Amino acid sequence: MPTTLGELDDLVPVVDEIDVKTAHGDVTLREFVAGALGNGPWWIRGLFAVRTAVAAVLRLKSTGDSDAHQLRPETVSFTPGAKASSFTVVRGQEDHYLLLKITNSHLIAYLAIFTDDERPATFKVVTLVQYLRPAGRFYFTLVRPFHHAIMVSMCRAGATWHAER
Repeated sequence: MPTTLGELDDLVPVVDEIDVKTAHGDVTLREFVAGALGNGPWWIRGLFAVRTAVAAVLRLKSTGDSDAHQLRPETVSFTPGAKASSFTVVRGQEDHYLLLKITNSHLIAYLAIFTDDERPATFKVVTLVQYLRPAGRFYFTLVRPFHHAIMVSMCRAGATWHAER
């Protein structure tokens, strides 16, 4: 099911940053999400530990704890309000897309993952960021250099997910 990302039309006018990455893999949307949000490589876990420390210094509050190690394709939910790692499901459609959100005191970050449901599938991974206050812009400016590398790694992990994980 091709997309023009029109499923995000309500968010585009209110967000401050949009980033789109593309990945290809012979996996389902559920497998891609489980792989992308699963327990990443050591360097990503290290970056998130640094992020937690920086957020504490800046007194930035974040919602949700990560259950990434428990995310499996069969536990990926499309039900609004359900958890997916440290994100909350906003909406989705099986075999088409999933929109996730995490709210912090300084910004709201959305992660949308789309698939064309072909084999091999093409995945569009969209990050949308809405600043809630000036600290959000400052924080995102600090993490921007790492954002690209993290998203590329997440896309690679999602596209190469295997059941034996």
